[in-house]
Amino acid sequence: MIDLRLLREDPELIRASQRLRGESTELVDSLLRADEERRAATQRFEALRAEQKSIGKGVAKASGDERAALLARTKDLAQEVKAAEAANNEADQALRAAHLAVPNVVQGAPPGGEDDFIVLRTVGDLPEIEKPLDHLEIGEALRAIDTERGAKVSGSRFYFLTGVGALLQLGMLQLAIQQAVEHGFTPTITPTLVRPESMEGTGYLGAHASEVYHLPADDLYLVGTSEVALAAYHSNEIIDLSNGPARFAGWSSCYRREAGSHGKDVRGILRVHQFDKVEMFSFCKPEDATEEHQRLLAMEEEMLAKVEIPYRVIDVAAGDLGTSAVRKFDCEAWVPSQSRYREVTSTSNTTTFQARRLNVRYRDEDGKPQTAATLNGTLATTRWLIPILENHQLPDGSVRVPKALQPFLGGREILEPSR
Repeated sequence: MIDLRLLREDPELIRASQRLRGESTELVDSLLRADEERRAATQRFEALRAEQKSIGKGVAKASGDERAALLARTKDLAQEVKAAEAANNEADQALRAAHLAVPNVVQGAPPGGEDDFIVLRTVGDLPEIEKPLDHLEIGEALRAIDTERGAKVSGSRFYFLTGVGALLQLGMLQLAIQQAVEHGFTPTITPTLVRPESMEGTGYLGAHASEVYHLPADDLYLVGTSEVALAAYHSNEIIDLSNGPARFAGWSSCYRREAGSHGKDVRGILRVHQFDKVEMFSFCKPEDATEEHQRLLAMEEEMLAKVEIPYRVIDVAAGDLGTSAVRKFDCEAWVPSQSRYREVTSTSNTTTFQARRLNVRYRDEDGKPQTAATLNGTLATTRWLIPILENHQLPDGSVRVPKALQPFLGGREILEPSR
């Protein structure tokens, strides 16, 4: 959630951010009202409590009519305090609801919606393939991807990765973990079921709630990214950032309902309900967040270079940012069968938005607790199999294995289709 001090000092900044996102400024006005009402309710409650304590001390010293008057006032005051406490609690709940509704404040992102991103750079040469097969045709020929049996077992948008398909994914994710460890990240295998406060704390129960699988019997949520578990890992803690950011690389299966995407990207494994991913996550001081964001982006580009696929980096427009992000960079890989770039990584700077919800703090140079900043970024995921298979396909239907992945496939340089 946003800093209420910033709201009070510069509400127009928050309204401007809402306009950039294409969202209502009324949410800002509602939050201002809720903040004022909560502060007024708190002041009244505290004033009555102070009076109650003062009278309590006075009763012991008073006598006669004065004592009787104080006792009568004490009786009335008890009811007033009880009512004021209830009003204060109600105002607290109203403030929290209004606070949770306001997205993070955009910083530096271009204006506009989904199609208004800015291309920052394009890397790599596009392969010259006369009649490119798509990843599903290639994967089926290699007996690497089986969507037919995935649908039979689990329904649409599910799949099996088999044989070299499974080895490719495992190799890619292990390569990502290896790189993360080399750069000082702590490798982590995270829970994929989390409590509501963890999901809410990362901002996924607002506008994105329809994308999330919920298990009502246990009141647990299936995560769509290990970002959720990693963000909540240090909830309600004061962490040590004196030696720099605390960096994690989380390996998990991920689940998304893909609500509202019926008929969109239904072929193959581009838009599925379950996938695996290695996600980077950093806790840092707010003043270090912009630099850390660039570091995560560089990590993503390093991985894309290792699997030898052409890509471009885009600066995502404000109207296409998630609730928690103030800025986001995507890497989009070239997909020959579609003659277009498709997103394969995202890295977002969420500043103090998630940490404030989850109460993650650090101590500044004076020893005073301050809210940390958090950032996240994709280091490898199942979707990467699409550009890997398509960009490295050969005319006879075989696939060249990127050198960095060869050790994970028994040293094989070429994957040949089954005859």
